[in-house]
Amino acid sequence: MLLDSPERFAALDPQAMLSHIHALPDQVENAWKAAHDLPLPEDYRRPRLIVLSGMGGSAIGGDYLAALVAHASPVPILVIRGYDLPAYVSGSDVLVIASSNSGNTEETLAAYAEAGRRGVRRLAITTGGELAARAAADGVPLWQFTYSSQPRAALGWSFGLLVGLADRLGLAGGLAADVSETVTLLRQERAAFGPEVPAERNGPKRYAGQFCGRIGLIMGSGIMAPVARRWKGQINENAKNWAEFDELPEQNHNGVAGTEMPERGLEQIFCMLLRSSYDHPRVALRHDLTYRLFLQQGINTDTFVARGQSRLAQMLSATQFGDYMSFYLAMLNEVDPTPVPQIENLKAGLARAG
Repeated sequence: MLLDSPERFAALDPQAMLSHIHALPDQVENAWKAAHDLPLPEDYRRPRLIVLSGMGGSAIGGDYLAALVAHASPVPILVIRGYDLPAYVSGSDVLVIASSNSGNTEETLAAYAEAGRRGVRRLAITTGGELAARAAADGVPLWQFTYSSQPRAALGWSFGLLVGLADRLGLAGGLAADVSETVTLLRQERAAFGPEVPAERNGPKRYAGQFCGRIGLIMGSGIMAPVARRWKGQINENAKNWAEFDELPEQNHNGVAGTEMPERGLEQIFCMLLRSSYDHPRVALRHDLTYRLFLQQGINTDTFVARGQSRLAQMLSATQFGDYMSFYLAMLNEVDPTPVPQIENLKAGLARAG
């Protein structure tokens, strides 16, 4: 499919995934405002540990938050993707955030119940479902929002609410100004990434062409590490395309050794290095060296430099770029970007097993 024929997109995107990608800055703005009005008891405001329990699109906001405030927060933030909580997650000075877009994620519900048995403080973030019902019954603060989409398409809400929570908890200063900068930047760049903008002037379209027919490998460090995970997930779910992510500098201690075999497989990879002005200077050097090494080994490789001044702006501008790219890759693959039949098949198998 030619990406400069947007009239064909509607047939492949009947549930309007593109509209949710367009809506990212509006989601962030609305979630930030809502987070300052939602209930937060006084005894929740000084946790020694914050744990977010979630899966997929409902968990990635926790990774973003942990990376965003790592430079300033006195409180560690841990993301749990699974049914169980570590033994040290216990006591009333721990805050467990159960994040499930649908409210019916079985792993998150299990962790929510376990947190209750451990006597920790709990907060529920969801659009409804079983999680909302349990939180209401248990007297747990419920941060409920209304947005109808796949969980991955509501990142602006799931992460934006957490940014607002971090502001109320005093985990990092200057977040209001950062949100304002971010929303403005996302709206400016949205105009440059739309389907009516030709590929010659549209970065996400051009990179979609690079990923098409190839296995994606996305790498980042620091605040770009969760963004690399996000790109990977969006390529998987929107474009139904295989991709993986890795982190620097760790990748340089193992992954580079695998750039020799199998030779025929390496030519099927397209690697994208996500860079930030907040990268450690030695990581910046590692980006340069890794880029050259990969090219020497015959691996298609390119670099993306995040835009914006603040950490938040850089994280979400890179996210928005990747989201558009994954949509255009879905168009090139001629697949509907919204449904995820393989995930639904796995869920059905779990349900049959009881």
